[in-house]
Amino acid sequence: MMTREYPPEIYGGAGVHVTELTRFMRDIVDVDVHCMGAPRDEKDVYVHGVDPELEDANGAIKTLSTGLRMADAVGKVNGGLDVVHSHTWYSGLGGHLAGLLNDIPHVVTAHSLEPDRPWKREQLGGGYDISSWSEKNAMEYADAVIGVSAGMKDAILRAYPRIDESKVHVVLNGIDPEKWFPEKGTIADELGVDTSRPIVSFVGRITRQKGVPHLLKAAQHFDEDVQLILCAGAPDTPEIAEETNALVEKLRAERDGVFWVQEMLPSERIREVYSTSDVFVCPSIYEPLGIVNLEAMACGTAVVASRVGGIPEVVVDGETGTLVDYDESDPETFERGLAEAVNAVAGNTDKAAQMGEAGRQRAVADFSWATIAQETVDIYKQLI
Repeated sequence: MMTREYPPEIYGGAGVHVTELTRFMRDIVDVDVHCMGAPRDEKDVYVHGVDPELEDANGAIKTLSTGLRMADAVGKVNGGLDVVHSHTWYSGLGGHLAGLLNDIPHVVTAHSLEPDRPWKREQLGGGYDISSWSEKNAMEYADAVIGVSAGMKDAILRAYPRIDESKVHVVLNGIDPEKWFPEKGTIADELGVDTSRPIVSFVGRITRQKGVPHLLKAAQHFDEDVQLILCAGAPDTPEIAEETNALVEKLRAERDGVFWVQEMLPSERIREVYSTSDVFVCPSIYEPLGIVNLEAMACGTAVVASRVGGIPEVVVDGETGTLVDYDESDPETFERGLAEAVNAVAGNTDKAAQMGEAGRQRAVADFSWATIAQETVDIYKQLI
């Protein structure tokens, strides 16, 4: 398994996916992990860093140097490998080269696609062209490509028409119900949230695709008694950080009950945020699946989310939550739609509870990591 993210360094849905997939796959097959970042002491986990000569290089070049180190290490420290499986463009080059060097199949899981995230140029500059090349190379030459939703499969085939459709498989993201379950805890008291009033929450990074500015503008139209817990940190750029700060200040000047948590909370505290909320909002403008929605649903919380990407494969409109149409050319209508949906659910305690219970049942029944791990191993077996 090749990945940028691995515990304790988890930044987003891809990291969660790799972590849980690896954990459950180890009940079926032997799995070695090659990752980036700080040293780990876990068995069969190997960490790789940037070439010291490239410490001052563009971030994309630094990442590729780490991929080269991964590819070189695989044949030296791991014997008897059958498959190499890479996640995201960060490790795609390493997986591609390791497959060639060791004459084994290379599997790629697409958690997002660079062509569908043009705003990344704001963060990476010319490095965006390098990340795009790395992803394209890994995807087009992989022996199998896994999309985390049916919507993701369609996006892969649109972005990379050279890929034969028979090589593209759908294996959904999953949820561990032993980790995500209703537990209100003490988070509301610690933040100063009034539990007698409706509570709406958001959890995610401050990046263009997560739609945080849309949520903050929508919150201006929330009913007066609705409170917002905004767990949003790790901004992609200083510019988006400044924009978010300005929108939060404007919102706080207009209403009370706005709580902004900027540090990255551990999963047990995030579980409390979900559980104490009447509604979880996912205003993403791009989302291959949206694992945060699964987490919220598993905690028994109703979801209001944008109807983009793989989200409709998770959130059942009118049953486990409400979906809101997104049109890039008409953000104001989207923001008003988010506010109307939030007000309709948060203002109806019984409706919110019914959606939350239905969401919990769906998450547990249909998104098992054990099933997802077996489906992934079955793809490996087809290639060997």
